[in-house]
Amino acid sequence: FNTVDWSNLKVSVGGGMAVQAAVAKLWLEKTGCPICEGYGLSETSPSTTCNPTDSKAYTGTIGVPLPSTWLKLLDDNGNEVPLGEPGEIAIKGPQVMAGYWQRPDETAKVMTSDGYFKSGDIGVVDERGYFKVVDRKKDMILVSGFNVYPNEIEDVVAQIPGVLECAAVGVNDEKTGEAVKLVIVKKDESLTEAQVREYCRANLTGYKQPRIVEFRTDLPKTPVGKILRRELRDAKK
Repeated sequence: FNTVDWSNLKVSVGGGMAVQAAVAKLWLEKTGCPICEGYGLSETSPSTTCNPTDSKAYTGTIGVPLPSTWLKLLDDNGNEVPLGEPGEIAIKGPQVMAGYWQRPDETAKVMTSDGYFKSGDIGVVDERGYFKVVDRKKDMILVSGFNVYPNEIEDVVAQIPGVLECAAVGVNDEKTGEAVKLVIVKKDESLTEAQVREYCRANLTGYKQPRIVEFRTDLPKTPVGKILRRELRDAKK
């Protein structure tokens, strides 16, 4: 990788899963070309938003809606949330599916009466109209009544030099309802649980800190490389 001449690389687009700040920083250092993160789903074949391709730096957002595409953020009752508040991303545009094949029951669960597709992702939008994905709705962890989003924890932990990759999931807890479990694959074998906890204490609010820290040799993934949090949640350990 270090021997490649990157001078002709003009645009780098990140998608498929959340781009972590540590990855974006390293990519820029190696290639000189910032990652422009985009966003889409299989049901929106495939993109709905993207950062401008002339961006000079990674923004941590998924950018703005593509032409002829509309996004809004909804609460659990289907109402739009105020600016700056998190809500479920709903999408309308020519690339949005008509419905799930021969599954009107499943289609009804995700399509609104005005033709928006409910993505299952929680997002926020700023005053410029730039959207940011907070996390998957089903992956949210509820700790003592507080919403904890795994993406935020993973983004922080990925910046520890000895971490290769990581995942955060919720586990049952008698006192707090749920607690954070952090699973790490080491890049540096000398990395200790104490070092991880010290870094988390310095960079995460108390209720977001992991109750359990587990080291593994690898993480369960889909064929395209997405980490399967579901399998980590369902694991007995």
